Amino acid sequence: MRSPRPYAPQADSGAQSLTERRKAATQLDIARAACELFAEHGPDGTTAEDIAHRAGVALRTFYRYFRNKQEAVAPLLAGGGDAWRALLAEEDPGTPLAEALERAVTRSLSGPQAVEEGLEVTRGLLRAAADDEALRAVWYRVNQDSEERLVPVIGRLAGADAELREVRLLAAAATDAIRVALELWSQTDAPVSGPGSPAELAALCLRDLTGAMPLLR
Repeated sequence: MRSPRPYAPQADSGAQSLTERRKAATQLDIARAACELFAEHGPDGTTAEDIAHRAGVALRTFYRYFRNKQEAVAPLLAGGGDAWRALLAEEDPGTPLAEALERAVTRSLSGPQAVEEGLEVTRGLLRAAADDEALRAVWYRVNQDSEERLVPVIGRLAGADAELREVRLLAAAATDAIRVALELWSQTDAPVSGPGSPAELAALCLRDLTGAMPLLR
């Protein structure tokens, strides 16, 4: 039976049952396969059957989790946002927000998992999405979901006196800084670390977008 709605991020893994963790692992396997195939053959040259075969699952299993091939990439894309929000959540309340945000963004985009696997996969996927409206829609929706989930994290760090308007604007700007940085980087052959890397670009975008925000003054 096909899922009646697009992929939604899973609950925190610490609260998941063994069955839920297995389902999440299967979804991630399918997402990796989809991203690899889209990068290799493009969305038009990839079918749901191809993705299921690459992931080592039955086609009915694919449709149990995703309603179409483009939706299948969502778990892998969402993982990047999950990682950087978790790093930001580790910061102590009272830490200057500008420092906390840039540190979390830089760490998430320069960590071993991002460098060794996630970034090159993301580059191939974003290149493939350039000519596929449905794939771009998944990318934008994952970023929107990440922005919404970032609001309480920033709110906790900003303190009870922070206005919701300012917290939401900062969450939107931080999310867009990463999104724009990854999109710009994906159009180049720049390395995954060092000059021109996503971490460097994201830090620059973050400063440009948030420099005048009251919460960071």
